Amino acid sequence: MQPRSPSRTARRAAALRAAHQTLDHGRLFRDPLAVRILGADAGELLGELDATRTAAERQGIRLFIAARSRFAEDHLAAAVARGVRQLVVLGAGLDTFAYRNPHEAAGLAVFEVDHPATQEWKRERLSRAGIPLPPSLTFAPVDFEREGLGDGLAAAGFDPARPAFFSWLGVVPYLTRDAVFGTLGYLAGLPGGAEAVFDYSEPPSAMTPRARAAHRARAARVAALGEPFLSYFAPEELAADLRGAGFAALEDLDAVRLLDRYVGSHTGDAPDGRERRSTAHVLRIAT
Repeated sequence: MQPRSPSRTARRAAALRAAHQTLDHGRLFRDPLAVRILGADAGELLGELDATRTAAERQGIRLFIAARSRFAEDHLAAAVARGVRQLVVLGAGLDTFAYRNPHEAAGLAVFEVDHPATQEWKRERLSRAGIPLPPSLTFAPVDFEREGLGDGLAAAGFDPARPAFFSWLGVVPYLTRDAVFGTLGYLAGLPGGAEAVFDYSEPPSAMTPRARAAHRARAARVAALGEPFLSYFAPEELAADLRGAGFAALEDLDAVRLLDRYVGSHTGDAPDGRERRSTAHVLRIAT
């Protein structure tokens, strides 16, 4: 992202979550604050989203964005039931979980980690929307050019000796491989243990020609926003690297399998009889 500017891709992700509420009636993921937090930009952003895609393609990306949030929050709920009381939202953007936290009464503390400029912009959005800051929330501004994740979380009161759940959605593709594994290395070293959900993409070489062309267009758009795609991972190699870093890969679902879980087995096979698959993935890991 550009220095001193809020993340443009964070705005787009928020608009997709809001579009799911308005166009798909929140059927996969209910977020009553998604439209409110966008404020005056809601209509503008919703109108801008993927105007070159077909209606079916636009719905597909909306459902994937909704399903990855549902996947993360379902597993967070299971972690809370096991006694986890710390959630770290990495690259929080306009994520609204902390402001509708169903586990606040259970004592779940939420730490939102993001660039200071994006957090300042988010605070303005929250204030304009009349969305109060809950006592269970702590902002952890981290400028990764000047400080590490561990330092930022320590300053915010995060306790590394207690187990924690990390939600890391819509961020990994925009980071270098070194930055991704630097963050994972911090998680792996936490004495209290860590569970995390993040999404990633396979390399363009793994995509069909049509998907590769669409990806090129999408990559050009985000690069023009100053936030280019920087990393891709092959699932088998990523799983091996995660094991080497001290993680178990508990679940790795491509977008087709993810939507099958929440929508039902509607995807079937491709017309030529091959099994349908996607190169967009959501992955759950734990130490």
